[in-house]
Amino acid sequence: MLLATMALLFALVAPAKKNVYGFAVTDADGNSVSMKQYKGKVLLIVNTATRCGFTPQYEELEALYEKYRAQGFEILDFPCNQFGEQAPGTIAEIHQFCTANFNIQFPQFDKVDVNGPDASPLFAFLRSQRGFAGFNLDHRLGRLLDDNFRKKDPAYDQNPDIKWNFTKFLVDRKGRVVQRFEPTATAADMEEAIRQLL
Repeated sequence: MLLATMALLFALVAPAKKNVYGFAVTDADGNSVSMKQYKGKVLLIVNTATRCGFTPQYEELEALYEKYRAQGFEILDFPCNQFGEQAPGTIAEIHQFCTANFNIQFPQFDKVDVNGPDASPLFAFLRSQRGFAGFNLDHRLGRLLDDNFRKKDPAYDQNPDIKWNFTKFLVDRKGRVVQRFEPTATAADMEEAIRQLL
């Protein structure tokens, strides 16, 4: 009881994180990486999957990376197997698939959960900063996802949880989460917002 009370008091007085730099993540080799190493960069943080209807977005993401990398743009890729188990295999297998099929050059990190009790603290923070932005209902997969989620929970769109693979969070040069793009957002949908931060 005393420990629980102390933990609650600590949570109340501990300063809330205001940017992504207070987090550490695990890279593809199992090493801890401080997000501080990305200070001053514009970041696009993405949860991905290799067997998803949105997997071809890797090609668009790589094109964005090549176009803006020299201006201080980074894409941080976190494979996630939580949605339809569409990111099976080890991180080494996932990386081999992505490089062979899409020639990705941006950093790829270890697999993570993005929702639930085992969610990556970074993704829990990202969700807390930018809630669900809505699927593009003109997109075939957007309509399908919206229909499926709405049947289970008519108010699903009020919950900030990540809904599917290829949810993208745009972070400015001060580490602040400025925009969330859902899986139906294309590179063209994101490019102007990225350019404005560079």
